Order: sequence, then structure tokens, then C-alpha cells
Amino acid sequence: METKTEETDGHAGRLNRLSADEAERALLDCCGSARWAREVAALRPFPEVGRLLDAGERVWFGLDSDDWLEAFRAHPRIGEKKAADAVSEGARRWSEGEQSRAREASDETMGALAQANREYEEKFGFIFIVCATGKTAGEMLALLRERLKNDTETELRIAAAEQWRITELRVKKFLNVL
Repeated sequence: METKTEETDGHAGRLNRLSADEAERALLDCCGSARWAREVAALRPFPEVGRLLDAGERVWFGLDSDDWLEAFRAHPRIGEKKAADAVSEGARRWSEGEQSRAREASDETMGALAQANREYEEKFGFIFIVCATGKTAGEMLALLRERLKNDTETELRIAAAEQWRITELRVKKFLNVL
């Protein structure tokens, strides 16, 4: 009798069984950085989800700022639906779900969020990235205003950490572990 291994039949197996191109596309939906997706896909197979996430985090924080900025462009601004770069339908749906509580905000809050988004982009040169899951528009607005006080290098690191949190959640969703 053949035994099932976690590598081929566990949650990580879903990614392991894909072709290299399919794995890269799936990972690109989770992150938005082509280099990250390519490098993580090349590390397969993963014996378990934890090892995949550990490798993904190591690769993410080993990338340069251009790769991080590429990933940021795959997100819509907080309170909006369209990302600067073209993304797959799956990535678009994930963003909408992650920001779903923001759409419940008043027109006044949405206006303030749009204005703060513009100020942030003018100051830092990239969009405000926050793991929006479960956060209200008011909470995100407060975070945005607080982070406007940062210098660019500090803010880039914070945004990269938030992007990793988003990526980690999306990988877990893709693997059906959430």
C-alpha cells in the first residue's frame, strides 16, 4: 500500500505539483514580485507549508527595493479597486476582499483616505502598503497618517514587512490553510 507524503499530498503539495510556470504565476498572484515568485518556485518541493513560508520570507527580505516596489504596484491604493500594474483576476479578488471593510466607510473618511494616499505617494514615491485584512478605513487612515511621519528608508522597510504579511496570508489562502 502506498503512503501519502505531506510533500505530494499535504497543503504544500498543491504548489509542488504545479509546473514551474504555473507555480511562478500562482506565487506572483500572492506577492506581485516576479523575482520573488521565480526564486521561491525554484526552491520546490516544500515538505510543508511552514518551510515554504520560511523560504518565501527569506527570499522576500533578500530582494532589493526595486523588487519590493514591483510588488507594491500590484496593489490598488487603499480604498480603490485598480492596481497600478495589471494583475490576475485572483489577485484582484484577494485585494478586494482584504480591503472590504474600507468600502464601508463614510464619504468623508474615503475622501480623507484618498488625500492621505496622495500625500504619502508624493512623499515616498510608492503607494501606502498595509495588511488591510480586518482593518476599517478609519484604522487604515490612522496608520497612514502615522507612517507619513517616517523617513523614506524606514517607511520602505515597514511597507516591505506589510507586503510580506499580505503575501503570507495569500500563500495560505492559495494552499487552503486559512
